[in-house]
Formats: sequence, C-alpha cells, structure tokens
Amino acid sequence: MGFEMKLGWGKAVRIPPQPLYTPIGVLKTTAPPPPSGLPFNAQPRDRFRNDFTKSRSRSQEDFYKVRAILLGMDMPDYLSLSNLFAKVVGLTCTLASGSTVFLGKVGPFVHLSTMVGAFMNRLHVSCRGGKQNISKGEMLVVASAVGVASCFGAPISGVLFSIEVMGSHYSVRDYCPCFFAAACGAITFRLLSVCSRDQETIQALFKTSYPAELPFQPFEIFLFALVGLICGFICCFYLYCHRWALRFVKTNKPISRLLATEKAIYSAIVAFLLACFTFYHSAGRFIAAELTMKQLLSSLLDATSWYNISQNSTGLPEPQNTFWQAWNPPDGSYFKTLGMFILTKVGLLVVACTLPLPAGYFMPVFIYGAAVGRFVGEVSAYVFSAKLQLNPGGYALAGAAAYSGAVTQTLSPALLAIEMTGQCTHAVPALVATLISNAVARAKHRPSFYDGISLIKKLPHLPSFIRACPKLASVQIKQFEIPTGVVLERAEGLTSVQKILNVNTETEFPVVDSHDSLTLLGTVNRSLLRDFLYEHKDEGLCKQLEEACAIQPVRLQLTPETTVQQAHCIMNMTGERCLFVTENGRLCGVLTRNEMKKIIEEMAKEV
Repeated sequence: MGFEMKLGWGKAVRIPPQPLYTPIGVLKTTAPPPPSGLPFNAQPRDRFRNDFTKSRSRSQEDFYKVRAILLGMDMPDYLSLSNLFAKVVGLTCTLASGSTVFLGKVGPFVHLSTMVGAFMNRLHVSCRGGKQNISKGEMLVVASAVGVASCFGAPISGVLFSIEVMGSHYSVRDYCPCFFAAACGAITFRLLSVCSRDQETIQALFKTSYPAELPFQPFEIFLFALVGLICGFICCFYLYCHRWALRFVKTNKPISRLLATEKAIYSAIVAFLLACFTFYHSAGRFIAAELTMKQLLSSLLDATSWYNISQNSTGLPEPQNTFWQAWNPPDGSYFKTLGMFILTKVGLLVVACTLPLPAGYFMPVFIYGAAVGRFVGEVSAYVFSAKLQLNPGGYALAGAAAYSGAVTQTLSPALLAIEMTGQCTHAVPALVATLISNAVARAKHRPSFYDGISLIKKLPHLPSFIRACPKLASVQIKQFEIPTGVVLERAEGLTSVQKILNVNTETEFPVVDSHDSLTLLGTVNRSLLRDFLYEHKDEGLCKQLEEACAIQPVRLQLTPETTVQQAHCIMNMTGERCLFVTENGRLCGVLTRNEMKKIIEEMAKEV
C-alpha cells in the first residue's frame, strides 16, 4: 500500500520556470538500433554510474572514500579485485618502511575488507541467480567493522569506531552481523598470532601490568584531564598543519605536476628525506628512531617510572633495557628524548601524510598521544617522587586514547585502548581525557582528520561540509535547478514509449496526468514498459499506457522547502535512487543521486 510523505514547512514557494521535461518530439535517437525482433533496447545501463574516480585523492587514507560509498556515491573499480591486489602490495611496502615513514594500516585494512565484502556480495548474488536478499551497503558496513577489528584484535571498539567514522546514520539491524563478523575477524587475528608464535595464547595485543589494588590516586583525575586538554590543543595544531600541507601540495604547481605524473619519484624523495632525518647517527638518536612502532607503544605503556630506572638502571631485563637505552641515550635524557619526539613527529607525520601510498594514520597518532601522556606522567612521577609512586603508563594510555579520539573526533579510541592493553582499571581516566580532548577539537566547528580531507578534496560528503559550515544545513532544494528529465503521460502511446526506451537508460519513469498539468500520478517500471510494447506491438497506435501498465504510487515526495540535508538523509535512510519534488501535486523535479552529488559539489564551494 503506497503512502505519501510531505516534508518541509512554511508556505510553498514556486520554483522558477525551468525546462521541466523533455518533449517527445525533440528526442533524438542516439542509441544503436534495437535487437532483432524487439521494438526496444532491452539492455539498459546503470543510470547512476558517474566518473567520480576522476578526482582520485592522492592521500591514501581510505576511511573517507569508503564512507562516501556508504552514503551512496558510485566509485567505479574502487572495490575491484585488481585494486585489492595492488593495495596488498602497496601496503606491504609501506609497512616494511617501519617507523621511518611512521604510517599505519587501519585505513587500507578497511579498504581491503570492503573490497572482500563487495566481492562476496557479488558472488552471493550470482549464486542466487541474480536475486539479492541483502543490500550491498549492509555488506560494506559489516566489512568496514571487520577491517578495524582485525587490525587490532578489538571487536567491540572496531564496530563502534566504524559507526562513528563511517556513517552519519546507522541501522540497528546492522549491529548483530557487525559484532559477529568483527568477533570472527578479531579471533582469527589472535589465532594467527599464536600460530606464528608471536604470542603464546589469545591475550591483549600490548601486555601491561598495572597495579589493580590502587591503579591511580583520586587527585590524578585532574592530571588525566590535563592530558586530555593538552592533547586537544596539540590536535588542533596538527590538523591545521595537515590541511595546510594538503592545500600546498594541491596548489603548488611543481609538486602537483610531479604527483600527477611521477608519484614514484615524489614518494622516493619524501621517503629519503624522512630516512635521513630519522637515521640513528643524525637526529634519530634523539627521538628513539631505532624502535619499531610496536616497540614504541610497548615502551610508552610500560608501568615502570623512568625516573626510578634512572636511579638504578643496572640489571634491567629485556626488552625493558633496550627501551631504556633508546629513550635515554648516553648524550641525553629521557625528558629530552620525549620532548624531541613530541616536537618533531608532528612535522614528520604531516609530511608523510602527503605520500601517495596506501597507509593509515590512526596508529601513528595513537602512538603520538601515548608519548604526550607519557611525558605528563613522567613529569608528575618526578614531582611526586618523594610522596607517591605514580604509574606513567596509565597517562600514556589516556593520552593515546585522547589524542587519537581528538584527531578523528570519536570516543571509541578510549575503549580501543582498553581492549588493546586489557587495562579496565583505567577506563574512567581514558574516557575523561578523551571527552576533554574531543571538546577542544570540536570547538568552533573544526573538522576532523577525515572531514578535513573531504573538504580539501571537495568530495561529495555532505556531513563533512555541514560540520565545517553549519549554515549549510538550512539550504533548501528550491535554490537549485532540479530537472524532471523525461516524463510519461497516462495517455502515452506505443511509439512515444518506444522512442523513450531507445534513448534513455532510466529504470523508472514518472507518470503525469498530462504534459501541460504535470500532475504526478505515480511511476512505471522499465520492465513493465518493455512488456507493454511486446504484448501490444501489433495493435498500432490505439493502445495507451494507462490501459496496460500498472502505475505504482509514489511512496515519498519532497516539497521545494525541504532542505538538502533532509533530502540527503531520506535518500540514504530509505535507499531510494530518486525522489520526486512536487508542489501542490505538480511535478517540479526528480532528485537523483547524481543530481544530489551535483548539489553537494555546489555547496562545497561555500566552505
């Protein structure tokens, strides 16, 4: 049973006169002749495929691309198997560079997972003979959660992080398959670690031994809040530098030309400069460059205070002795090394973000936040060394959650830090620090890391634009020219229907009372029109459309006063490929996903 939903408030405003429909008489037959024996072209192409890949991003963090797909954007070949193999090879090379380039793998893991999910969806549809019982979007939502969970072996925070980053709306029915698939992925990741003898059993990714009886003093809550505040301010500076670097690379003609023609040369130059700076016999010895990313995080999360080790560093067990020698070189101190690490890694990470490599940036900022927290913890342990024994590792845990949460403007990193370390005792400090850092990072509508990339690249992701410019939320669709395309009237004949099918690839056509009144009656499917032509091809011009085709009622209608945000939300929530804009029953336009993309691109110019 059909129903009609009218959106928008206030008095209806008539849209300025536009060429609302294409008269039948001016249609030009540009398609090839129909197959033999059929009066129509029976092979329609996808109406909504676009050339979005022309604006391929040079930055290879894949979160913002995947979430654009989840919002309905078509990106041809982005989820193909050939792209999957290329991504695997590129990610392997990126991770082989270690802490020199200082890049992670979360984004590519999500991309790989969604590519596998898309392939499994196509395989499932082909096995069922073309019948699809679940949408492709649901499969990609589940796959994105599996990508995060498999990267860290953290199923709960993996699902929550994908919810916060990927979509502005999340269906409740996706929770169960997401958690099930994420748990399977995390267990597989842990079992493979056991099989490769990296770990003895299924346990936390980074083992810690914090005291459970008194994990922290009550007054330390204020110190954890200070960690969140510091991480929030550093995050604002980092995101500003990141957006500036992306703009500079995009607008600087020599660099942009080099990236467009010789990506390998640009990558080699930047990687060489990073390697020269992080070389141990240059500046690398002042930033613990000899440690891998896993060793960096393990050393920062260590519960033992480095001040206590400095008083008696003899007889330290491995790997604690290796970590201590890296952070406390002979010609320096651990305070100096931590400070240099915090100051220099911001610039190095900004430069590394311009590399056209498949890489993730969550783990680097997670480690950086741990360094900030460790610095505050070591200072606090030194100040209160005569009275209390503080745990600097707890501050590193809170700093990692706070800084990564501020960069991505999410809260799930607090839970991720707990799952990765198994330290439930520091759940409250991590959450407090993350909340405060998020409050600072979100102030004055500052965009997150992924929103910033969408803004710089002008990707058609409406939530990013609205967060950066809230006034865009009140923009109405009547401010844009929305064509109706080709419409059918109820008395349409065989000849007109045949011409329309030959030159158009739409799968659904609006039906009006007449071309003069444009009163919307409903829609008719392309397959019904094919049957209509085939069954009545011998009856000449006497047969009309309404006599042979069932006109389906329109389920959703928009008014000209409906905002673009409302229309975008409805289109994504309902999965509709097109929405009809009407005023007092008169058809004013057909809003397709392609038209929505054009509208969002126009709105992006205002940001």
